[in-house]
Amino acid sequence: MTEPLLSLRQLDAGYGDFQALFNVSFDIATGSVTALIGANGAGKSTLLRAIVGLVRAKPQMVRYCGEPIGGLSPDRIARRGVALVPEGRRLFRSLSVEENLVIGGECGRPGPWSLKAVYSLFPVLRERRRNPGTALSGGQQQMVAIGRALMSNPELILFDEISLGLAPVVIKDIYAALPAIIATGVSAVIVEQDVTRALGIAHRFVCLQEGKVSLQGDPAAVGRHDITAAYFGM
Repeated sequence: MTEPLLSLRQLDAGYGDFQALFNVSFDIATGSVTALIGANGAGKSTLLRAIVGLVRAKPQMVRYCGEPIGGLSPDRIARRGVALVPEGRRLFRSLSVEENLVIGGECGRPGPWSLKAVYSLFPVLRERRRNPGTALSGGQQQMVAIGRALMSNPELILFDEISLGLAPVVIKDIYAALPAIIATGVSAVIVEQDVTRALGIAHRFVCLQEGKVSLQGDPAAVGRHDITAAYFGM
């Protein structure tokens, strides 16, 4: 049996005395797309932050390529091939579009993604490359955030609230770019409020409810009523 790219086992995580995740366990296969769904406050962002080392976890709770990475620093996890596109994009205000992208490649991992490849995926960024990153539209900033993550040539990319606050036409453009990203062999986890859209692109889904896994499986094999019940805790 092929070993999962990422395994979470009985993951507990939180902030200080506040526990946000309880006994979360699931696997992510190489080359797969996983939709992480759940209502606001369900623990989705905390889960992604625990994977990339921004929230502390015990070593064996997060395993990547068979090795424990829970508790490692974010830079060490990034160098192993895990990238996060954070909620709110979090671009460097003082840097241009191109400078924001270049920072993503500083971990020095080899792979298909370069400035040329990112500009090919998002041509508008080439036109705006000298502009301050935060001077762009929300959709263009999201493209920069995605491009910055791709520049690290990850094996696993985590999208936190990929379409939050974006116009429908921009969301369509972002999702149109995802197949090209996945085609390079990268695995993806997508946090998305639009459940239908997320399930439409995913091989598997994981639903969180109050910090616990309420349902997981193949979107094509699970009824929408069951997903709704798991989402709302009905």
